[in-house]
Amino acid sequence: MRPTPLPANSVTRLTLRALLLLAAALAVAGCKPAQPSAPPGFPPPVVGTMTVEPKDVPVTYEYVAQTAGYREIEIRARVTGILERRNYREGDAVKKGQSLFTIDRAPFELARARAQADLAVAEARLAQAKRDNARLKPLIEAKAVGQKEYDDTVSAESIAAAEVGSARARVAEANLNLEWTRVESPIPGITSRAAVSEGALVSGPSVLLTTVTQTDPMYVIFGIPDREHLALKRELEAGRLTLPAGGRFKAQVKRADGSTYGRTGMLNFTDVRVNPQTGTSEARAEFANPDGALRAGEFVRIVLSGAVRPNAVLVPQRAVLESPKGKFVYVVDAEGKAQPRPLEVGEWSGDEWLVYSGLKAGDRVILDNVLKVGPGAPVKIADAAAPPK
Repeated sequence: MRPTPLPANSVTRLTLRALLLLAAALAVAGCKPAQPSAPPGFPPPVVGTMTVEPKDVPVTYEYVAQTAGYREIEIRARVTGILERRNYREGDAVKKGQSLFTIDRAPFELARARAQADLAVAEARLAQAKRDNARLKPLIEAKAVGQKEYDDTVSAESIAAAEVGSARARVAEANLNLEWTRVESPIPGITSRAAVSEGALVSGPSVLLTTVTQTDPMYVIFGIPDREHLALKRELEAGRLTLPAGGRFKAQVKRADGSTYGRTGMLNFTDVRVNPQTGTSEARAEFANPDGALRAGEFVRIVLSGAVRPNAVLVPQRAVLESPKGKFVYVVDAEGKAQPRPLEVGEWSGDEWLVYSGLKAGDRVILDNVLKVGPGAPVKIADAAAPPK
């Protein structure tokens, strides 16, 4: 059975109603708020910067060192004998020429007396020879005696004169040996422990009696590694370093307790030889030590100053980053963007890197928030009056 068709006017009303509903829906949709767009990007990071300004930078060098007396003399007797007396207190200061030991004088006094007696005999023989010569001289002129007899008297006088000279030398030697029984200090200084006691037989210079150390001035001796010598030479040739005139570095001493010795010294010797056992060259500085504050044998640290790096560029360590290709920093270009700058760096100077190449005067190096920037990223430079957050 076929459905009954709707009247034409009913179809028209349904169509109109559908259109009205569609229009209402569209109107409602148009009244809804627009969906939000993508969020904007983060603001540029605030960075602290420094402007590169080359300047002359003082350079110091520090080494382990040991003090040593200006002179250290071994005291030995010059004659053999019995040590009779020690004339000083161990560890005391002594003056130049002060007696330290006395060796028994009696044998040497006897030797001097014997030498003086031999001299007297020789002088008597010389006087007799001179008288004989004087008596024969007019006779030989008158040809009253033979020539041989006269020649014998002349020879006898010459021999007697030589014997006198030899006897006088033995007397001088005896006086010298007697003087050497007084063992003196050849320098002013501090004495050490006596190595022998009274009553011991001292066999001349082969026996050490004691030592005397002159502690004013005082030496400080240290070794400079050969690799540092080579690096120093390269720096000088490259014009990155200048030394004080004549290599006369000023020196300071740091003692074992961390204190600094109050007087400044001067480097006065550097050996050209390299020690094959240590790989170092010996160097030495000299310090005044009038009050004896420094003692010989102390282990200290010595600091040398006076060298300068002309027109050096220094960058704080926190600004320097590491990449597979080496060290670099970020600099701010004319457009306010961060740009990486590769560096060739040298050693540390305090908390800063010494930069050999990569930066020039006027470059603005980013110091803070370097981990928040990237190549070509815009940055905002912090106000110099307020540190960046």
